[in-house]
Amino acid sequence: MKTPVAFTLNGVERAAFADPGQNLLDFLRRAVGDLTPKYGCGQGGCGACTVVVDGKTVLSCLVLAETVAGKRVETAAGLAQGAALHPLQHAFMEHFAAQCGYCTPGMLISARALLDRNPNPSRAEIVEAISGNLCRCTGYEPIIAAIESVAAGRTRA
Repeated sequence: MKTPVAFTLNGVERAAFADPGQNLLDFLRRAVGDLTPKYGCGQGGCGACTVVVDGKTVLSCLVLAETVAGKRVETAAGLAQGAALHPLQHAFMEHFAAQCGYCTPGMLISARALLDRNPNPSRAEIVEAISGNLCRCTGYEPIIAAIESVAAGRTRA
């Protein structure tokens, strides 16, 4: 039997039905239509599905959809404000921090969660914050440089 799930997605009240045992990743993509969290490994090891639930980063492939009822969920789709990109999105472009782009939504969400709780992180804190997000293309240096530039205020909004 499907379960109704009412929650806030990127600042907008949403409601949809979740199948029994359906994970948040599948629910967001299929029932709600937010395609920014990506399916990577399905086991919580790659970070492609990272979202923020009530201020905490979670791997949406490991979270049951019904557990977000009444909660705030944030995905990479909510970073931009209309046509205005988030500073992290600009920085990722400026620093060539996205190549294939598959890990990018999870990286952006992890970086934003870090900057929300610590606007001036050290390099070690940045590395720790994105350590759960695997990237097979960039070698991480451009990603770290992009996050550092936002923290230092060097990236335009």
